[in-house]
Amino acid sequence: MNFPQYITDMIDPASGILLISDPFLRDPNFMRTVVLLCEHNDATGTFGLVINRTFEQTLDQLITDIDGFDVPVYYGGPVQMDTLHFLHQLPNEIPGGQEIGKDIFWGGDFDIVLTLLRQGLLDLDKIRFYLGYSGWSNGQLDSELKEKSWLTVEASNQLVFEKDTDLIWKNSLKAMGGQYTQLINYPIDPQLN
Repeated sequence: MNFPQYITDMIDPASGILLISDPFLRDPNFMRTVVLLCEHNDATGTFGLVINRTFEQTLDQLITDIDGFDVPVYYGGPVQMDTLHFLHQLPNEIPGGQEIGKDIFWGGDFDIVLTLLRQGLLDLDKIRFYLGYSGWSNGQLDSELKEKSWLTVEASNQLVFEKDTDLIWKNSLKAMGGQYTQLINYPIDPQLN
């Protein structure tokens, strides 16, 4: 089952666009997720980060020599679970990041991030760390969009950096307004309705 037929006016995939999963998407990697697209290229594919799923380990459990910094880490996606990525709103403090949305930056100088963290100068409300990422090969995401597996909406820093990750999927649909808000009430399994 996919989004209702009336949902057709979607934003094309690009950096800074959120993918909101179909309420009935059963893939355990993406069920009720929101993915921020960091890079999209018709020839090479798409790179994004799931922004609403907390990972079971904290930053100090994944990186040596930062003991005591139990900063949350999020599940970025099923690809290369041995890589760490970050989003932030700190372009003046963390050089080298790529702006992918209004006041949303991807990556930058990780050594500076660690130094700021150790010195207690890193505003943890303005940075998120992700293990792994979500990726689509050339044409794969376009196929999933045609199948109506995803809705698209422009990202906002309020959605990307929402403290309560359980609200991000619902709030992303609410941000679309109108008819889309009713989707937040759809059950995960329609047979339970």
